Amino acid sequence: MAKAVCVNGRKRPAGAGEGAGARQAARKRRKADGDGRSPGAGPKEKSSCLSAALFGEDCEISRDQLYELLKYAALGKCHNATQPSWCRIYHQSHLAGVVVIVLHEMSQLHFYKFYLQFKHLRKVFRHRFTLTPSANFLASLYGEGANLKPQNTAQGLTSASSECIPKSSDLRCDPIIRKYGEKKRGLTSYTLTVEEQKKNDYPIKGSPKCKGYIDTECNQQRTDSSPLFGLDCEMCLTAKGNEVTHVSLVDAQGRCLLNELVKPESTVVHYRTRFSGITEKMLLPVKTRLSDIQTRLKKLLPRDAVLVGHSLNADLQALEMIHPSVIDTSLLFARNEGRRFKLKFLAKAVLGKQIQCEQKIGHDPSEDARAALELAQFFIEQGPAKVAELNLEMLLTTEKLAEVSQKKPALKPQGCRVQTQLNEPPHLSKPCFLLSASFLECLQVTGQKPLLLGRQELDSSGLCQSNLSASNKQILQKALEDVPLSTFSIIQFSLGPENITSHLLCEKVGSKLTDMLTIYAGPFEESFCLKSVKKEFGRCGPIQSLRVVTETYQPYVCIQYEVLEAAQLAVESLNGAEVAGSCIKVQRPVTAAMLDCDVLIKELELDVENEGVIYVAGLKKSLTETDLQEEFSQLKDLETLFLPKDRQSGKHRNCCFLKFQKSQSAVDALEVINGWTMKGSKLRSRNALASGHLWRWIWQTNHSSGKQGRNFLHKKMEQLSDFEQDLRKKVKKLDHHIKKLYRSLQNNTLCVVLFPGVNSTHGSQPGLGLMGIKDDGGRSAC
Repeated sequence: MAKAVCVNGRKRPAGAGEGAGARQAARKRRKADGDGRSPGAGPKEKSSCLSAALFGEDCEISRDQLYELLKYAALGKCHNATQPSWCRIYHQSHLAGVVVIVLHEMSQLHFYKFYLQFKHLRKVFRHRFTLTPSANFLASLYGEGANLKPQNTAQGLTSASSECIPKSSDLRCDPIIRKYGEKKRGLTSYTLTVEEQKKNDYPIKGSPKCKGYIDTECNQQRTDSSPLFGLDCEMCLTAKGNEVTHVSLVDAQGRCLLNELVKPESTVVHYRTRFSGITEKMLLPVKTRLSDIQTRLKKLLPRDAVLVGHSLNADLQALEMIHPSVIDTSLLFARNEGRRFKLKFLAKAVLGKQIQCEQKIGHDPSEDARAALELAQFFIEQGPAKVAELNLEMLLTTEKLAEVSQKKPALKPQGCRVQTQLNEPPHLSKPCFLLSASFLECLQVTGQKPLLLGRQELDSSGLCQSNLSASNKQILQKALEDVPLSTFSIIQFSLGPENITSHLLCEKVGSKLTDMLTIYAGPFEESFCLKSVKKEFGRCGPIQSLRVVTETYQPYVCIQYEVLEAAQLAVESLNGAEVAGSCIKVQRPVTAAMLDCDVLIKELELDVENEGVIYVAGLKKSLTETDLQEEFSQLKDLETLFLPKDRQSGKHRNCCFLKFQKSQSAVDALEVINGWTMKGSKLRSRNALASGHLWRWIWQTNHSSGKQGRNFLHKKMEQLSDFEQDLRKKVKKLDHHIKKLYRSLQNNTLCVVLFPGVNSTHGSQPGLGLMGIKDDGGRSAC
């Protein structure tokens, strides 16, 4: 779903045969651009371009995925390197070089602790990702324990790469394997338990919410030979809510047993024609009612029937029917953290079928029911291991990137070829030294000798030009001299030996983050309604905790939000407002660490990562992602919608982020959305502060940071404050060094800045990556 914008960098011509005046003008241009290009560069060439789908959930990158990027950037197709699975480099052959800047023993934590000091980094690099921490990042990069294994590919994937199926050790981490194991099972192993049905909002017999619902009375015990039936419904929005307007039921052979239009009981508010395919004209002659469909379904389904559908809970809720045995393909093809694959994608990637085509008006419920049924049959017949080998996450990323580039789709329908060929040995790419050799050995064989600069011994293999320096200043000087002469450079900077306080920094950052997410509201009357207060402040975003402060003369309420935007929106929109019968003041906690909060909020708002992104709160939790896409589709230049979900329950929060192709379109959308009523709920919005990888990190930090250990570490944190000012100065100087080095790079250079992350006895801290291809303006491509 995420879509990345691509901005090109380009080389300036500076031919050797130019006249003196032209050469002088070229030198002036180079000086103004800061590209450090030597005279004699060739004519103007195509520029390289970088695109990456890094928005919302899709922001965590592993070490191996990072290698894919560096390897392809350095070697290209001519040396059998393949495009990375998570991003794309276009016109790789025109890259002037690759520069990797590694900030030794620093993590994402350091970037946000010293966010204001990293002025250059946060203003230049739009592409950012969370990096899985590594025990010895550089050692693995230059050959010791490098693991450049190729990724899996499914039959439907058509790209420049031809890659291998993951090893069994990799499969164990797949969410499908973690949920079901590797062995084949019968269908009863995949039906939802009562607890799973409750968790996923299925109609349950005896539930107060299901009063008046019709039971299918299919109460016979299920076996692995029980019949499967695919079910799908299309709904319209009526005064009552979602009501069925089209129902389809197919049997295990794909034959359609029921395909009926249904007349809603209540007045139709919205036909949702784009998705349902239903129009007012279609329903005019229809006499069939919901009760008729309920009766027919009861007659059609045998006593041991197992219903199959994609998010089948919504269909059964709309049908107002209870069925005890279901297989939900949105849950069957498991993903991490409660996310789900769309039916259209699964049909394409697994079955090789095109459904829900854009040429058609609306979805065909018989087609969707058949697709869900075939997916369940495929899963049962092939088993979890074969399904995991498809590497659906990689396929989804590839398809998103294909959409970004507006080129041919990455997945082409292959009919039933996937099912017939999965019983054959998997297709492996041709053996090549590039797949097994270390990263630097690959470069050496192609005639490249990378440059390694740093304070410590980086390479003992002789594969690199390795230079030791005593300080960051010396490293910078060597880099300015040598990087232009190398096609691949690794530069390591460090804050010095005293940078050993990651766990203490974590406490300080966690404490400040908690304060930024917290607001105090009041004073209220003694008998105020807490429920009213929660409802009003809940319209600003998801609340993590709420408590009444009784230490004051009149009661106040302390509210901690889950996202920064919600807390800021509460301060901006409710300070001075009348809530629960009182005119209240809304403010954040006043502490020494919070004195620069307003500055930090402003800088986050101006961060290049948040350009063209807005935050919207006040959404009803009953709204689905499809509903929101339809509601917001009228907004101009809308590119991506990200609906945050609770990472434990998988349910979405009452807020979302909207990303626009143009910044002005985001500004215009803010004016439209503020005060917009959606399904009876008034929306509130503002500019985004933490829409990308930062949202995920805040959630993790906010939910993992408890009060434990705070008192124990209090004295140590006081000691940390003694030299924290010194650290700020060093970070500011480090940012300046990177700025100077970056400006010296030739245009069309891929630059990757890595905070590798920290693994220690005190815990692990995720890393952070920033990347871009330098363009003429001295900033990275976006």
